[in-house]
Amino acid sequence: MPAMVMSNAGPGGAKKFEGRITIYVVICGIIAATGGLMFGYDIGISGGVTSMDDFLEEFFPVVYERKHKAKEDNYCKFDNQNLQLFTSSLYLAALVASFVASKICTKHGRRLTMQAASVFFLVGVILNAAAVNIAMLIIGRILLGVGVGFANQAVPLFLSEIAPVHLRGALNILFQLDVTIGIFVANIVNYLVSNIHPWGWRLALGLAGVPATMLCLGSMVIAETPTSLIEREMLMEGLAMLKKIRGTDNVDTEYEEILHACEMARQVKQPFKNLMKRSSRPQLVIAIVMQVFQQFTGINAIMFYAPVLFQTIGFKNDASLLSAVITGIVNVLSTVVSVVLVDKVGRRFLLLEACGQMLITQVAIGGILLVNLKATNDLGHGVAVWVVVLVCLFVSSFAWSWGPLGWLIPSETFPLATRTAGYAFAVSSNMLFTFVIAQAFLSMMCHLRAGIFFFFGAWIVMMGLFVIFLLPETKNVPIDEMTEKVWKQHWFWKRFMDEEDDKKYSV
Repeated sequence: MPAMVMSNAGPGGAKKFEGRITIYVVICGIIAATGGLMFGYDIGISGGVTSMDDFLEEFFPVVYERKHKAKEDNYCKFDNQNLQLFTSSLYLAALVASFVASKICTKHGRRLTMQAASVFFLVGVILNAAAVNIAMLIIGRILLGVGVGFANQAVPLFLSEIAPVHLRGALNILFQLDVTIGIFVANIVNYLVSNIHPWGWRLALGLAGVPATMLCLGSMVIAETPTSLIEREMLMEGLAMLKKIRGTDNVDTEYEEILHACEMARQVKQPFKNLMKRSSRPQLVIAIVMQVFQQFTGINAIMFYAPVLFQTIGFKNDASLLSAVITGIVNVLSTVVSVVLVDKVGRRFLLLEACGQMLITQVAIGGILLVNLKATNDLGHGVAVWVVVLVCLFVSSFAWSWGPLGWLIPSETFPLATRTAGYAFAVSSNMLFTFVIAQAFLSMMCHLRAGIFFFFGAWIVMMGLFVIFLLPETKNVPIDEMTEKVWKQHWFWKRFMDEEDDKKYSV
């Protein structure tokens, strides 16, 4: 028997959405989520490559010399704006690309957007792996960024729209699970190629083409989402696809709701302007703030530069790369926890539990380094191991909460009329603040020293307060009924749901 999902919202009273998780949906979800593999592999590989001597000697000789000076300040060995630009330029490009991807998603569908993402990414991989100067490196990174921007725009929307409502969280988190797997694989690759001289770094960068090729070929096989087909007035194809992915012919209720949402969306000629409506403010604010907070947990500072960070606290090159592999394993396993729990315990519980765990670990790491790591000494082996353990505890809490939910919540809260435009703001906000952290982290570590962990800890406190007071629960709420069941019921956001006030913004 297919699962029966009850919805009590809307003018028609209780609604029944019939459907089950079909093999076809699982296959589509796995293929689409390989966009996360691309993103994750790049996050993991860039930090490892920037710690490799062959790479530094060829492109950043000043950093190479500073790294090998015995008396160089521990906190400032890698403080170099060009080196940070190698990592961060991708995210600046992704910021801009996400807005272009939003329009392509709406006009040409989620599948074509994913195909374009893989092509841009592949070209960027070729330039990076073959680079002979910094210009080739940066141009390659920019093209990778365009691919990431397109993939991060299309994949979570695709997953949210094909998932049955009762499994939307778990299916959507496949994207973040693949991000963590990509990071883990990249850490293993970094460890294995670090002693292949002098071209190990080229192999590490070139292997990023594997997940991009998987997405490119896979996106030719998967179907478009019913919502996207109906949105583009391919009604019969949309109805047929809805029946296929739900595994039942009894989809009339869900089809009618999607059709109504598409008709309302079609009346909106300028979705980005429509986001300025008062009733769009709750979704827009939460989408942007979730991305800001996700980055200011400090997670990407740790994941980008894990090998660099571990070298800073006294590990040798191989040991630091191996420690990054360990954190990668923790990252993957903890994301699986989120897949299992997100539709059972809800979004808010996972976010709040993680805030407590992340705060404790950040403060503990900062305290250990403040007491034990000075400008030129190494941490004792036992103390350094404790830092790795604390980093793993921090990564685990992020991986079952702010990591996947930072993408899930914005993808499920916007109405169809502003879904791709609103999600573009979420993606671009994520890329903007990822760029800020990637560009600033090594300099911040140089100037703030151990205090950088207290800096991120203060942000985590604000995150917890935000969840307590302003983030509603969206578990088991149909994606096109968020307004009635969530925003109009929330103690604070319901004041923005005045339809009369929205008329001056109508487009």
